[in-house]
This record gives sequence, C-alpha cells and structure tokens, in this order.
Amino acid sequence: MAAKGKVLIVGAGIAGLSTAWNLKRRGYDVEIFDRGPIPNPISSSWDEHRITRHAYGEFEGYAHLMPYAFKMWDRLWKDLGATHYEPTGATYFIHEETPWYHGTSTALTEMGVRYRDIPLAKAEHRFPMFNLETVTRVVETDGAGMLFPYRIVRGLVNFLGAHGVTFHALHQVSAIDAEKGSLTANGKTFTGDYVVVAAGAWADKLVPELRQDAMPSRQAVIFLAPPPELTDAWREAGVMADLGDETSCYVLPPRRGMRLKIGDHVFTRRGDADEDRRATDEDVARLMRVLPKVLRNYEGYQILERKACFYTVTEDEHFIQKPLGPKGWLISACSGHGFKLGALTGELAAQAITGERPAAEITEIAAGRQRIAA
Repeated sequence: MAAKGKVLIVGAGIAGLSTAWNLKRRGYDVEIFDRGPIPNPISSSWDEHRITRHAYGEFEGYAHLMPYAFKMWDRLWKDLGATHYEPTGATYFIHEETPWYHGTSTALTEMGVRYRDIPLAKAEHRFPMFNLETVTRVVETDGAGMLFPYRIVRGLVNFLGAHGVTFHALHQVSAIDAEKGSLTANGKTFTGDYVVVAAGAWADKLVPELRQDAMPSRQAVIFLAPPPELTDAWREAGVMADLGDETSCYVLPPRRGMRLKIGDHVFTRRGDADEDRRATDEDVARLMRVLPKVLRNYEGYQILERKACFYTVTEDEHFIQKPLGPKGWLISACSGHGFKLGALTGELAAQAITGERPAAEITEIAAGRQRIAA
C-alpha cells in the first residue's frame, strides 16, 4: 500500500518519536533526524524515571488531559510488547495553605480519581524518611506512578525501525523550510511533504521566534543512595512531592532497578542546550539546601550523581503546538511536565498534520486551555 505522505521530524526525544509512531500508524512514511545518537543521551527525554499523575493543582486543563495520556500509553505498551510504567500512587506534603489542593481536589473528583488525607501520626509511620516537622497536611492520590524513559525511548526506536521509519543519527539540522516541507542537515537537503520541529531545548535554534514564548532552562537533579535502614521504606514508597515554599521538590523512589532521584520545579530560565551536562555547585545549590530539610537523617544518604539537564519553559508552563507555514509543525511540550503527556503529544501532532482535528484546536488543547471533545 502506498504511503499517504512523507513527514520529516527533527528530534528523537519522546515528542518526535511519539509523533512518528502516531503517523506511522496512520500510514505515513517518516524520517527522524537528531543531532546526536538515537536515542540521544543528552536529550530532555533521556532519564531513569519520571512522574506521571492526574493531580495538577491549578492546571486543571492538563489534569483533564491525563486520562487520554494514560490511554495513549496503554496503546503504546501493546505495540512495544512491554509496560514501562509502575503504578505507585502519589503523596504530597503540604506546609501552608495552597491553591494546589482546591484545583487538585476539584479535578480529581470530576474525573473519578480517588484521593485522601493521611493523618499526620500515620504519615510519620509510613514515611520515616521524611521530616514532617512543619508539614500540616499529607494528601495521597491514585492515578499516579513512574514512567521509565530509558526503556520507553529505546523501545520506540526499536519498534519504529522495525516498521520502516528511517533514522538519521548525527545529523545536525541547520534549517527547515515550512513552505516546502524540507530541511537541511549536514549540508544536504531532505524533502518531504511535511516537516516537524520537535527538537526540545534546541528548538529555538531552528525556530527563532519560539524565544518570544519559550526559553531553555538549565535544571538539576540529584541521585542518592539511601541509608540501609531505610531501604524497605523507600522500596515501598510511591512518587512524592513536597509543596512547601522553602522545601519544594519532587521525589522518585528507587524501584525497578532505578535510583532514588530528587529534583525541583524551580526554573532557572538560563543556559544553552549545548552546555556541559555535568552539574556544578551552582546548579545544585538550592537542592543541597532543601535536602537536609526534607530528608530525615540526611547525613546517612550518599550522593551518587549530580546531573544537569535542559528543557524549554514558558511563562505559564503551557505547551506549544502550532503550524509553521503550510507544511510545518512546531512541538515545544515541556516546561518540566512534558514527558507524562508524551504519547498524547504525538497523537495530537498527528491529528493536526493529517487534518483530523483543526490546527487551532490542537494548539488550544496542548496549551491546556481546551478539553478534548468526546
């Protein structure tokens, strides 16, 4: 059967690979270009584990996208023949009044996702690794867990290669032509019917106008080895987040062979994606101040790795999907919460490219301003 058209995709992270997967399912030829190896170990999508959740605080538009995101992940697991998701539930530690709770409880109630308060005395027993001295409320939710990006992107690369997708690793794209659906990489012109820019923190190098709305942000995470006496507690823990003004951080437990990871959602809004990924003292300064406040007996933990990464952020943390001329499409879906929606991001892009849904509607859905019509 003849292909419906050829789409060139710049970027082999979760957005680009998911778009390729969703287009391939629709009968399109796809070619993927990446400046590094595929998968690219310095891409935003390359990580041990990431949180997925329905609880989204004031971002209720994204909360209502999550049921669709979970369905798309389930569809992907069937194609890959493996499930790279661990349901764990999520626990949130609250120190002061926050609008997060009202937005979360409203959306979870509407979606039928269960949540509950954990009495502080019980939380002390269940979470011996956490310092709860200033915590005033502990909330636990269902519909949350961990995705495993290493395994997901590798699985997608293997699946797409087996289904005829062409990969161009170590091809630095220097220009795109959204009027013709073509691009230039390593000095050579490649022509298709459509070109998609899903280049993560490098996207603004190809689409300079993106800088008006999104910028690269250098972020840091720390991987730790917990003290032996807390091994069992960590093994049984789900994903967690401290929502305090001075202690905010997110925590992914050491499960399925992954390490304990702690990061924060405080954007630096600085840096260039071509910079060294080795974290500096400046990169981890805030986390190093937070960890002793959050972790009880912090001195018993060993630091295994300090890591810097880059992703794009917008002022209000919304995603960007929009046309680039008549034969181009831009995906900049990150702001620190993009991976959990990655499978759905590719589906939305495919719907726009194929005309299944109006481009303007996709833009609004991706930005969390419009719900998906049933």
